[in-house]
Amino acid sequence: MKNTVLSFQRAKKDGKKLTMLTAYDYSTAKLIDSTGINSILVGDSLGNVVLGYDDTVSVTLDDMIHHGKAVCRGAKNALVIVDMPFMSYQISVEQALENAGRLMKETHCQAVKLEGGKSVCPQIKAMVEAGIPVCAHLGLTPQHINAFGGFKVQGRTEAAAKQLIEDAKAVQEAGAFAVVLEAIPAELAQLITKQLDIPTIGIGAGNQTDGQVLVYADLLGLFSDFTPKFVKRYANIGELISGAVKNYIDDVATQKFPTPENEYHIDDTIIEKLY
Repeated sequence: MKNTVLSFQRAKKDGKKLTMLTAYDYSTAKLIDSTGINSILVGDSLGNVVLGYDDTVSVTLDDMIHHGKAVCRGAKNALVIVDMPFMSYQISVEQALENAGRLMKETHCQAVKLEGGKSVCPQIKAMVEAGIPVCAHLGLTPQHINAFGGFKVQGRTEAAAKQLIEDAKAVQEAGAFAVVLEAIPAELAQLITKQLDIPTIGIGAGNQTDGQVLVYADLLGLFSDFTPKFVKRYANIGELISGAVKNYIDDVATQKFPTPENEYHIDDTIIEKLY
């Protein structure tokens, strides 16, 4: 059954945990979609995982559209959400609406995600009124990494915690259908989850949120530049790939590959006429 913003709301009401993973290409999206995952996020984390940037700030709108198109071709049942990259929505409501419209029209995704609280509520409201579902993102917002001075847990002081609660309520009031809570104390995430009517999706926010999201490359051991504390590795596909490639290199060097089973042939009489 196709996951939608309405099924997200029902899951919150029924106490059913939501699952979300990132994907950036057709094949991965198709595999993940086949498992029954609720949502696939085309995150601007592709800057780190796919493009090799040190952060997500360098990711462009065209990057997100390119990868979003591929994911949407592969995902048929998951709710596909595409990140709005840095400076694609901060300048004005009009800019945000135009770029969100491009993401929806050109990728065929079902929702967009943006970072920020009260400061981006006018953008969220305009998008929702235009028929664009919006997922908010609070806590450690990677596009603000330079302002934070690094990847640091957010909301640990009383003032910061109160601000996150206010921001969460504000994005809900603006019309967001869900909110990602990243790298905040589990107790705070639980409190926010109880106070909101919309689902909370945690990443480094404890297990009392309404759902969880992880970068698929972290989950599968495909990305080793750094591993956040909140990641659980369910497989080490990276080691399998490295091992397979080494075996391939050895087989080519020793002529164990290709074998006759991998070859095409013609009749010997034809070959004789070619000499």
